[in-house]
Amino acid sequence: MSLPKSVHVVSHPLVQHKLTKMRDRQTSSTNFRRLLREMGLLLGYDATRDLPLVETGIETPIAAMKAPLLDGKKLVVVPILRAGLGLAEGIIDLVPLARMGHVGLYRDPRTLQAVEYYFKIPQDISDRDVIVCDPMLATAHSAIAAVDRLKESGAKRIKFICVLGSVQGANAFAEVHPDVPVFTAAVDAELNDHGYIVPGLGDAGDRLFGTK
Repeated sequence: MSLPKSVHVVSHPLVQHKLTKMRDRQTSSTNFRRLLREMGLLLGYDATRDLPLVETGIETPIAAMKAPLLDGKKLVVVPILRAGLGLAEGIIDLVPLARMGHVGLYRDPRTLQAVEYYFKIPQDISDRDVIVCDPMLATAHSAIAAVDRLKESGAKRIKFICVLGSVQGANAFAEVHPDVPVFTAAVDAELNDHGYIVPGLGDAGDRLFGTK
């Protein structure tokens, strides 16, 4: 399977184990919600490994020393509503001081295009690293629309985290936003006629919130 260089598949055994549990139709909404949050933490850990550090002076109980802290302003986590909220919780567990923005999009069932209904982000977005999160990168229409809006609003350093992508979605996203790295647990080969990933894991929002 050929994927763009900007797409990073996280092969850690814990990530792969949790993905299998999420794919299983027998997994309850309660467990799906917990797994999605844990995936946010694990994928977020991988996506933040290159955050800049600066040394600062501290005192341990034993001695003074120079030690690393994150340099400059912290992250902004931007979930794509609604399913992105489940992933965002895990990233916030990892970086509690991160700010949050929100992008509300729904997929038109006829055209499969993303339609925006809400957009709210911190004013200093251009000074911060941005992590956009949505469990699925299927057609990539929603992800592309969200990153388009963030770039228009001044965001310069953006990453995208999803649990599962499709080959079509990964290629479509990379074609429009080759400068935005994608971190995912897996990329499946197909989309069906309704734009769902096959074999996939179903509708992440419905499984997260128990709405179907």
